[in-house]
This record gives sequence, structure tokens and C-alpha cells, in this order.
Amino acid sequence: MEQKILKALGVKGTFKKDVMPMINYSSANITTSGSGYVISLYFTLFLTGAVGLETEQAAIVTFIAGIWDAVIDPFIGILTDRTRSKYGRHRRYIIWAMPLYAVSYVLLWNTYGIDGAARPMQAIVYFTVVYLLYKTAYSFVDVPHVAMLPELAPDYDLRTQYNSVGYIFNSFGMFPSFFLAMAVLGAFGFSDPESGAEFPTLLMGIILAVVYAVCLTYTFKKTREKPSLDLKLEKFDFKYFLHEYALVVKNKAFRQYFFMSLAYNTACNFYRSSLVFYIRYIARLIKYYGLFTTIEGVFEASAFPLNYAITIKHGKKKCANIVTPLMILGFAVCLFMNPTDENSGSIIWVVILMLSAIFYPFGKSGIGYAATNIFPDISDIDEAITGRRREGVIGTFNTLIKTCVSTTIQSLVLVILGAFGLQTGEHVTQYEKDTGLLFQQPDSALLGVRICVVVVPIICTLISLFLLHKFKMNKADHRMICAAIATKHKYGNVTLTDEQIAVVEKISGQKYENTWLGQNNEGEEHTIEANEDGDYEILLEKEAEMSAIRNGKEYEADDSVEAVKEALGE
Repeated sequence: MEQKILKALGVKGTFKKDVMPMINYSSANITTSGSGYVISLYFTLFLTGAVGLETEQAAIVTFIAGIWDAVIDPFIGILTDRTRSKYGRHRRYIIWAMPLYAVSYVLLWNTYGIDGAARPMQAIVYFTVVYLLYKTAYSFVDVPHVAMLPELAPDYDLRTQYNSVGYIFNSFGMFPSFFLAMAVLGAFGFSDPESGAEFPTLLMGIILAVVYAVCLTYTFKKTREKPSLDLKLEKFDFKYFLHEYALVVKNKAFRQYFFMSLAYNTACNFYRSSLVFYIRYIARLIKYYGLFTTIEGVFEASAFPLNYAITIKHGKKKCANIVTPLMILGFAVCLFMNPTDENSGSIIWVVILMLSAIFYPFGKSGIGYAATNIFPDISDIDEAITGRRREGVIGTFNTLIKTCVSTTIQSLVLVILGAFGLQTGEHVTQYEKDTGLLFQQPDSALLGVRICVVVVPIICTLISLFLLHKFKMNKADHRMICAAIATKHKYGNVTLTDEQIAVVEKISGQKYENTWLGQNNEGEEHTIEANEDGDYEILLEKEAEMSAIRNGKEYEADDSVEAVKEALGE
């Protein structure tokens, strides 16, 4: 029965030997996705509600954190790639950063007596410092964790399976975290982090921090990586630093991925960061926030089997083309949003938001899943150009896109909505308590929300789809390039056909002779022809070696294809 289930899922091997390593690695996703999700939902509300900052003041906190991401992440990427350790280049940073991650997360969720309305500068300084600590810890976890995957799962399809498990664990991180936050706040009579919720939010932070620390510890303990004690390093200086990242930008496949993912994440963050202000201050539907978020989670998860099946059958891009139009529809229905006042009911706005909560997450799962699966392959193209494994440098940009864009967009949304006249904070709540009337936001505030929730996300999603279409690498191309890389590492040179050279040039955006693959290929010819089964034997050996490492065993390469297949569990 186990084999039938695994075969239906396209997984080679056994649950214990092949699926458990995926679960072990993906446990850290609970931390990275869960902590960020709660922050994206509640932190700006916390700053404007419980702390009492104005929207522009809260924007300062999130903007500085976004700039800090852009500064610190590139250094972390190079640091992890240059690390000599028996644990491997990346893995140990996860456990080292865990204490700071947990402590800084707790510190984010309490005012400690700071009144942002009376002493805004004190509040801005405190929350900026704490947010920077959290962002630093997040980067020291996420960059190494992402960087581990390309080598941990060298096979094209195996990476899809790892990312699929990771996608599931992202949901395990996001929605249980949200429900824990809602449960803690609800137990004290709060539906969001408004004024007076200081202790509930602190308790929420403590509970979530403990969960996240356990998940990071588990991933460190159970995941294996190649030792890097024999790593050869070049002299590090500022020129070397600039050169390393200049090489990344030369990679055409990277540029296509980067701007595609940047546009996609911009769309998602504009929608998520601004919609909550419509729900809280214009529609007055914050009591339904848990319902909307639950619906989002259900429909994003329900799209996973479809995306996985399409990807396994048709490649990594197809699911985005089929599913993503629903994401655009989810944005578009929000054009019908209007304010709730004393004379109008809220049912129609509940229905509109529910439709958006159905279409948007189902649709975003398509292009999000495609981007997640494409990303690990960028490191292999980089190796074809440079001859080195630089997953940390490449992984830097994944964290930059997720965290820097998130915090920057949070700041931008706060500035835009403030410029359009949206009123937030304690004075709105106090007005409604004193008068018994709903605070009437200006018409311009609704226009600002519609721009942030509908117009910008639709434009960015269309850009993202266009750039995904331009990304040309398929499974056959990837396997050929990886076989060429492995051959050159083993023999010192590799001989490619004109057709294979054209593929390398098309994907890398470089002349073949300017890449590491195309240099110094004198002497005996070594081609990369596939065997009778259509596989490159040199890749089977590499995959068998990593399979042994994942399961805590040693493996010595064998010329026998049968021995390699046995090691892989086939």
C-alpha cells in the first residue's frame, strides 16, 4: 500500500528513506512561514492600534527593517557559502540563530508601557531595534535553509517533491499560527491587536516563539548536509563581495526568476497589507477576519493537489498558466468594496470578501508553486557559469524578495493609505466608544485601498506571468546541464554538441566560451550521452551519494548502474 501511494505521488523509494528527509527539512518552514504570516497580518495593526503610532510613523519602523534586509542578506549568503564545518556550509546557522529568533519575536509583541501616541519617537526607536533583531535572525535561518535544498535534492523532480512537502509545511506554519494568535487574543476579548491588548499579544508571542524554536531545532537535528571542512576559499574583501553578486546578475535564468518572483510577491503583499485596513477601518468586519483567513487557507491548500499533478505531468510552469487567472479575479472583485455605515448592512461586503478569499489564494498557489520549484535550479545554472556551488549567494535573493519586499510594501501601503486620508489608531476607537457612531472615513481612503488591493496587484501579477513565460529551461535542459557540470568536475573537461551548447547559452545568457563549462576543455573528450534508460549515469551516482547522506550513511560511487539504483531505492 505504501508503494502504491508513493507511486501515485511520483515519489521514488520508501517513506522512511525518502519522504522522512523531506519532512525533516521542511519542518523549518513552519517557523519561517508562520512567524512572517502573523507579522504580515497583525504587526501594522499592532503598531497603529496597541502602540498608538500614526500610519506614517509605523511606516518608518517597517521601512528601516526592509532596508536592513537589503544590507544584511548579501553578507549572510556569502558567509554561509564560505563556511567550513562538519555539519556542512549552511545547516549550523539554523540552530545558532534560533535563540535570537525566539527572543526577538517575543519582544515584538508588547509595548512595555511605551505610549506611541504620547511618545512616538521612543516607540519608533524601540520597535525598529527589535524588528531589526528579528529580521537578522530570520535571515540567518532562511538563507541557509533555502541554500541547502539544491544540493540536498540534486534531481529535478526530487526538488519538486521537496518543495511540495515544504509547501504543505508552509500551510502548517501559517494557519495554525494564525489560529493560535486568534485563540489567545479571543480568550482576552480582543479580535485584533488594539489598544489594551498588550498582555494578550505578549502571550501570543511567547507561545508562537516556543513552537518556532522547536521546529528549527528539529530541522537541525534531523537534516544532513555534506561536510565542508575541505572547502577552498578565496580571499574575502569588498571587491570579492561585489564580484560574487555581479556574477549572479549575469545569469539570465536568475534575472528572469528574480523579477518574476519580485512582481508576484509585490502583488501578494500589496493585497495582504492593505486589505486588513479595509476590513478593520472601512468595512468594520474585523470580527470576520478569522473566517476570511480560514477560507484563504482552505482554498490555497485545496489547489495544491492540482498544481502538483500538473507540475509532475507538464513541467514546473504549466500550473501558473492554468490557475493564476483566478488570482486576478480575486483582486478584481474587490473593486466592489464599499464602506459600512449606520444605514447599510455588511452582508454584501462579507460576500465580496469571501469571493476574494476563495479566488485569490487558489490562483496565487499556481504561480507561487511554479516560482518555488524553479528557484533551486538557478544554482545549477550559476555553477555552469562559475564552476562553484553558491547556494547561499543565490538563496540570499529568495529571502530578500520575501522579507525585504514584505516590509517595504508594508511601509509603502501605510504611506499611501495615510496620504489618501485613512484614519487609524486609538482616536478612531475612542471616537466610536464616546459617540456610539461609526467613524466616517473620507471617500479618498476607499480609493487608496482600491488602488492597493486591486490595481497594483493585478498589474504586478500580469508582469509576473509574462516573465514566467520567458523562462525557458525544462527538465531535459536541466538534466543535461547538471550532467555536463558533474562530468567537468570529475574529468576536468566536458565535450558538448552544438545543440547542447545552444541550450547552455539560451538559459545562461552567456557565450559558451565565457562560462566555466566552456573553458579549458583540452585533452581527452568526455561527452554526456545518456544511457539506454535515458539517464545520465554520472547523475545517478551523485543522487545516490546524496540519498545516503540524507539517511546518515556513507556511499562510495560504483560504476554499476544497478548498484546506484539500489542505493536510490528504485
